Amino acid sequence: MAKRTILAPVLILLGVYLILNQGGTMGPGTIFGTFWPTLFVIPLGLFFHWLYFSMIGRGVGLLVPGGLLLTVGIVCQIAMLFGNWGTMWPGFILAPAVGLFELYWFGGKNKWLLIPINILTVLSLLFFTVMSIGSVLSNMSYIQPFVAILLIVGGSYIIMGRKKPM
Repeated sequence: MAKRTILAPVLILLGVYLILNQGGTMGPGTIFGTFWPTLFVIPLGLFFHWLYFSMIGRGVGLLVPGGLLLTVGIVCQIAMLFGNWGTMWPGFILAPAVGLFELYWFGGKNKWLLIPINILTVLSLLFFTVMSIGSVLSNMSYIQPFVAILLIVGGSYIIMGRKKPM
C-alpha cells in the first residue's frame, strides 16, 4: 500500500510533464530541476502535517511550517512547470497566511490570528490579480492596434458626436 501511495503521484506527475514537454530533453537533471518542489518541499510540508495529525496531535505549532512549506511547494511546482514565476510570486505572501490559518483553525481559534491572515491573504490575492491581468494583457499585444483604433474612434465620436438642439 505504501508503494502505491508514493508511486502513483510520481507516475502521474511524470506523465503530465511528458505531455507538457513534448520534444524537450529529458534526463535526471531535467527531472530534478523541474520537480524539486515535489521531491523535497511538498513532502516536508506533508511530514509536518502527518506529525500533527497522526503522531503528536497536540503540537499545533507544527501546522504553521507545514502549511507554509506545502503552499510554497505547490507555488514553486506550478511556477516550474509553466515557467510563470512573474505571476506566481504572490503565493509566497499567501504561504504564511495558510500556515497561520491552520494554526487558527486547529489551535483554539485565537481571533487575533485573523488580522495577519486576512492582511496577507488580501495582499496576495491583490498581487495575483494584478500580475495575472498584466500577464494576460502582455500576451495579447497583437490586439493592441485594434484597441487603439477603437479608442480613437470612441474619443472622436464623443468630441464630434451629435449636437443636441437647444
